Amino acid sequence: MDGTLLDSEPLWDAALRGLAEHLGGVLSEPARLAMVGRNSRDSMAIFYQDLGLAGRDRAADDRWVIDRMVELFGVDLSWQPGAAELVAEVRAAGVPTALVTSTMRRLVDVALRSTLGPDTFDVVVCGDEVSAPKPDPESYLTAAARLGVPIDRCVAIEDSPTGLASARAAGATVVGVRGEVALVAQDGLVVVESLAELTVSRLGAMVG
Repeated sequence: MDGTLLDSEPLWDAALRGLAEHLGGVLSEPARLAMVGRNSRDSMAIFYQDLGLAGRDRAADDRWVIDRMVELFGVDLSWQPGAAELVAEVRAAGVPTALVTSTMRRLVDVALRSTLGPDTFDVVVCGDEVSAPKPDPESYLTAAARLGVPIDRCVAIEDSPTGLASARAAGATVVGVRGEVALVAQDGLVVVESLAELTVSRLGAMVG
């Protein structure tokens, strides 16, 4: 969701830098980029390490960030180039769709209401609904099982190394979209500049 379908990374950036300032520090750019695509636990571990606050109880800070993100997701969220059109084409073709994200359900529900549409996806799997979030394959395996589709017939589209690792480990065909974090070349990985380059027929050709 974040960075792939929605241009939400600048909103996360604003919230996390705001929290760093709230705590009396400054979040470095390398640490911020390392957080992209990761679940809340791993992201906050990087955040605290960068600010010299390792070992801090993150409960209050999580609430601070999420409360801020709920505000931002409700008013400032927009689609990435080509994303709305591709999702509409996939839906019109009757292809089963799943949203697989590291973001927690509370925020995903806001995004579904404000931008994505509550009925856009047949299945939604959030980061706080699995025991082992990305890069573990559980999220993608769960989504495929709920769709009733073999994972090797699924195409996963991701913009972060963490997400790509999760999808590849699950056994899906993967497509990388260039974003804030450089994607490492891998065998069998198709990389596009934006979702405007993808069509239903191209996705279908990837799984034969």
